[in-house]
Amino acid sequence: MFIQTLESLFGKKPSSAPGPRAPSKLRIGIPRTLNIWSTHQFWIGLFEALGVEPRRIVFSSDTSEEQGRDFGRGRGTVDCCYPVKCMSGHYGELVFGQKRKIDVLFSPMIYSVPSFLQGHVTDNLACPRVMAAPENIKAGFTREKDVFAEQGIRYLAPLVALADRRVVPKQLHPALAEMFPGLTMAEMQAAVKAGYASLEAFNVRARRKSRAILEDCAREARACLLVLARPYHMDPGLGHEIEADLQAHGYPVLWSQYLPTDDDLMEWMFGAEIRAGHIRSPFDIHDVWPTSYSGNTNEILWGAKFAARMPWVSCVIRLTSYECGMDQPTYTPVQQTVERSGTLFFSFQDLDSTKPAGSVKIRVETIAYYLERMSADIVARKKAAMPEGCPLG
Repeated sequence: MFIQTLESLFGKKPSSAPGPRAPSKLRIGIPRTLNIWSTHQFWIGLFEALGVEPRRIVFSSDTSEEQGRDFGRGRGTVDCCYPVKCMSGHYGELVFGQKRKIDVLFSPMIYSVPSFLQGHVTDNLACPRVMAAPENIKAGFTREKDVFAEQGIRYLAPLVALADRRVVPKQLHPALAEMFPGLTMAEMQAAVKAGYASLEAFNVRARRKSRAILEDCAREARACLLVLARPYHMDPGLGHEIEADLQAHGYPVLWSQYLPTDDDLMEWMFGAEIRAGHIRSPFDIHDVWPTSYSGNTNEILWGAKFAARMPWVSCVIRLTSYECGMDQPTYTPVQQTVERSGTLFFSFQDLDSTKPAGSVKIRVETIAYYLERMSADIVARKKAAMPEGCPLG
């Protein structure tokens, strides 16, 4: 299924060829947290182009209670955002939990994220808490003594606006020049280009997989589910594997970040609205969300529009971390957009460190019950409301 495909590709070598620099012996540790979940292939492609073999790029493991207890205890900092607080465990695992010590802990402060909605929305900024998290978590490892220096690890957290390709080489060069002496701006530009190529190739593969799932659903007249969440909710320790439990009931699961965006499908789904002047493009979300400056939020709202129009998406699952200030204003517009189309909508809006297995199981069984009873009718009604000539077959 799609979830397993994403997980298996997380650490895979990208298709781009290594750059001209001599092979580097550096071992680079990157915390598997926050917006790394949607940009990891960029960093793999970039470092490979700079001569680092993929096997020397070390990602921390998925978030878990054991990780936080073994590696993050006593190094936490004050923050109400649980995904941010979890970074302490990831940092500690990279510093203390490696059989072969890393040379660099690389934790970029991502100011903005690449998005397929770029150019159709106001901006693609990251959550301010998420962007500043590396400096926040660093404090837990330096407040009494510099753990990184003590362990012989260079800590680098450059600020980078990944939504603006023109400035990325200039933003990354000062930090990466510390890792790669003699690094020229031309080499930096080439590495950034390779990083984007790697990320784009990954996204294309993921979107093709999503389309293949929808084509199977259309051919077999079966329903699938769509998860609307932030990229880091793919982390089993943050999303509590709720989507995997639902998938076990036989329903394919899609994620909003990797929905297909092919021209033929966009024309079928949004063409009439564009010609009527209701929206400017298939990726215009101003009709449901005029304040479109947050990258992850924009994609969640667009995913709700997609779900409302896609007949074989019979149910939407919304995942949100406890007290997420960025997500709270979107609760109503997302739910209304989905439910007005007759699509089932269920939300888990308070995910945190506690995994209430019993209550999650009951809710999953409830959702599965409604899906079994109502999916066929939902698919039929939504299909009847859409134009003929569906490109999914």
